[in-house]
Amino acid sequence: MTTSGRSPTETLTGEYRDVLLDPSGRVTWDSGVRRNTIVADCKRLLCGFVQGSTTTHGITGLQVGQGHDTWDRPPGPPPALPTDTRLADPKPFTVAAGSLQIDYVIGPNVVATPSNQLQIVATLGPNEPPWPDNDHPNRTLREFGLAGTLGTDTVLIDYVTHPAIPRDPESTLKRTIRLVF
Repeated sequence: MTTSGRSPTETLTGEYRDVLLDPSGRVTWDSGVRRNTIVADCKRLLCGFVQGSTTTHGITGLQVGQGHDTWDRPPGPPPALPTDTRLADPKPFTVAAGSLQIDYVIGPNVVATPSNQLQIVATLGPNEPPWPDNDHPNRTLREFGLAGTLGTDTVLIDYVTHPAIPRDPESTLKRTIRLVF
């Protein structure tokens, strides 16, 4: 048997949109819709589901990190790659799955039954992440990734590096991610 030679993430796609809100709920910044990178471990998770592994778990959280402040200079952040396995930030903040809104969607519509699309909405309210701390000098975000569990390992499903999003302690970031299988 031979392999197809296809990229490990060829048939999966994703996009995201970030909206920053001030304390009164007004939009102060909107990233617009951008592509995200589905990483190879996403297909390993899918394989675990099809095999029936009891130690494979889908979305267990959304990791957000500061990346590197050097990404703020030209040429900007490096592109996320399908081979990436973790965020650049060694101690990312995780929004637990229970705090995410995860829905099946078809186009713009939320549907009750499984489809080939998922929409994940994370709302990072004031003081989320709870930075600055010993590992994070400010609240600036430069990367994120959906995480799942494969055996005993936390693995990425997708990964995005993006221009810096400076956060003040009272702002709210609403991040909407779509995955198409």
